Amino acid sequence: MIISKKNRREICKYLFHEGVLYAKKDYNLAKHPKLDVPNLEVIKLMQSFKSKEYVRETFSWQYYYWYLTNDGIEHLRTFLNLPSEVVPNTLKKSSKPPSRPFGSGPPGDRPRGPPRDGDRPRFGDRDGYRGGPRGAPGDFGGEKGGAPAEFQPSFRQAWLWPWWRWCFWCWGIFHGVMLQLGSTLI
Repeated sequence: MIISKKNRREICKYLFHEGVLYAKKDYNLAKHPKLDVPNLEVIKLMQSFKSKEYVRETFSWQYYYWYLTNDGIEHLRTFLNLPSEVVPNTLKKSSKPPSRPFGSGPPGDRPRGPPRDGDRPRFGDRDGYRGGPRGAPGDFGGEKGGAPAEFQPSFRQAWLWPWWRWCFWCWGIFHGVMLQLGSTLI
């Protein structure tokens, strides 16, 4: 596909600056959401870069995602006449210090739950919920109580069962009558 030099330069400049590029798989889209070029030209140029291994492509949920490779960085540096000190944003160091991953420190170094205010319990009125004395494993009695011993849970849908029986019974009668009539009519 023939892409104008202006549009090719704009796509390459954006790709080099960000280090990544995305496009919706819609070949009729008038223009790309981030660039002032047709979406089809972005997709076709990136398809060309992919064949030359300048970008790595991922496709998910009807969107293309392209990630610049080291060969792609070198190619775009020569195409855009950029010095070697200029790098894409994906390779720049972050100015803020990286946060510590969750749960990487010792277990007691962070508070659990909302902070306590004075004498107020941590979880309000649920302070003793399931926290009482427990019996032997399998013994669910005790102070908390539970379902009565005679309780027998049933998952049968009682209202549905007779209805289905009635339908099958009616169908059987109707089918039998039709067969009888059919044999006498012939």
